[in-house]
Amino acid sequence: MQYSTILYNITDNILTITLNRPEKLNAFNRNMMSEMIDALDQADDDDNIRAIIVTGAGRGFCAGADLSKGGDTFNAEVREDRESGLNRDGGGRLTLRIFECKKPIIAAINGPAVGIGATMLLPMDMRLCSSTAQIGFVFSRRGVVPEACSSYFLPRIVGISQALEWCYSGRVFPAHEALAGKLVRSIHEPDNLLEAATAIAREIAESTSAISITLIRQMMWRMLGVDHPMEAHKIDSRGMYHTGKAADAKEGIESFLEKRSPTFRLKSSSDMPDFFPWWEEREFS
Repeated sequence: MQYSTILYNITDNILTITLNRPEKLNAFNRNMMSEMIDALDQADDDDNIRAIIVTGAGRGFCAGADLSKGGDTFNAEVREDRESGLNRDGGGRLTLRIFECKKPIIAAINGPAVGIGATMLLPMDMRLCSSTAQIGFVFSRRGVVPEACSSYFLPRIVGISQALEWCYSGRVFPAHEALAGKLVRSIHEPDNLLEAATAIAREIAESTSAISITLIRQMMWRMLGVDHPMEAHKIDSRGMYHTGKAADAKEGIESFLEKRSPTFRLKSSSDMPDFFPWWEEREFS
């Protein structure tokens, strides 16, 4: 796929996806949704990619939905590409794909992140922001509801009271409030933001097993929704059994004992244990 709304760049086993509509503060549209999903598909299939950074071009991360259609922006009934039946939310399609990704995803929030620009951040694993960033879950001020599966993700990240305060008010808040509310990991000066995100990605890329990372990512996110720790114990046990007898475990232990850097060779595209995936795919209805 030729990309017109994002940039796709791989350096040192790290993929950087840059939202690239700077003249519109990287406003989100259907093309951007499709291109980001395709980029994540490509990343999952490419074993040379060990971590992903998502950021924005220009002075913004993502200003939210492209409002060029005015009052009918969110009216599915008048869309030329309208689907039959209940129309699926495009932001939700993207965040579900992020949720399912095999690679760790780090958000580098370089400026305003509003609406879908804020909710697409939630299933990303770590969120770093610039001191100039502003974030807003503005849906109540637009007469709509939070989308992109944010009613699932946001309370799990920041707690129900903080999630409700931000969504009830719909106000745009500064970086320091996002940090205090535990939405972001850290705040950085604009010129240092990508460097900080890259340092995290590089540590993962250079020091860890690809299959361990894929399993850890899915275990952590999916266990948020289970009703008893026994469900985690079941997957932990399967994971330890299968990874414990694999080549990467042998290399991880031997490199530690020999005080050298490990060379992990197993691939997330082809060497995942046979119990993965352990979940049933959910259907939209």
